Order: sequence, then structure tokens, then C-alpha cells
Amino acid sequence: MPRFLAILNGSAGDIDRVGLTEQQQADFMTAWSAWAQAHQTALIDPGAPLFRKRRVTADGVEEFEDAKVAYAVVEADSHDDAVRILGEHPHLTLFRGNSIEVIECPAILD
Repeated sequence: MPRFLAILNGSAGDIDRVGLTEQQQADFMTAWSAWAQAHQTALIDPGAPLFRKRRVTADGVEEFEDAKVAYAVVEADSHDDAVRILGEHPHLTLFRGNSIEVIECPAILD
């Protein structure tokens, strides 16, 4: 079954993220837990936040910042199914403008 990498993009600045109340954080975690449980058979890797980013090139290493705040990996029958599953993710409602990139990760043939 195909796997899909979900890259969660945040639109909130540091001030907005810090401004979340404990109740808002708890509500988000409850919503995330319900989403994860509803899609537990598709959720291969529930993911994690993305911090301390470094870009490695032939010229060296540099720190960088971008809007990517977390990732997850799902398995689905099709790209459309993966988009449907991730379209229900509570990340999309946490801050206006949040988004999720859904990228197919085909198996490498031996």
C-alpha cells in the first residue's frame, strides 16, 4: 500500500503560538488524539514536531527556518485517500492559514 509523507506547515508566528492557552493546547491534543485513533490503521508514523533545522550542502551546513512545524506518515490506497485522511487533521484548524503537504513516497524497487 502506498505511503505518504505529510508535512504540516504553520502560519502562526512565535507570539501566536505562545499565546495559546493551556485549554486551547489541551483541546488541540484531544482533537489530535481522536484524529489519530480514527485513522490508526493508516497512521504508520504519528510524526513529531520539527525543530533545530540545518541544511547540508556540498558547501557546508547552515541553520534555517521555514514554516514546516511537524510531519506524519500515512498509508492509504491512493493519494486522494491520503489527502482525505489528512484533511481531517486538527492542525488545519489550530491557526488560520495552516496547511499540510501530502507527498507520495513510492517504494523503491529492488
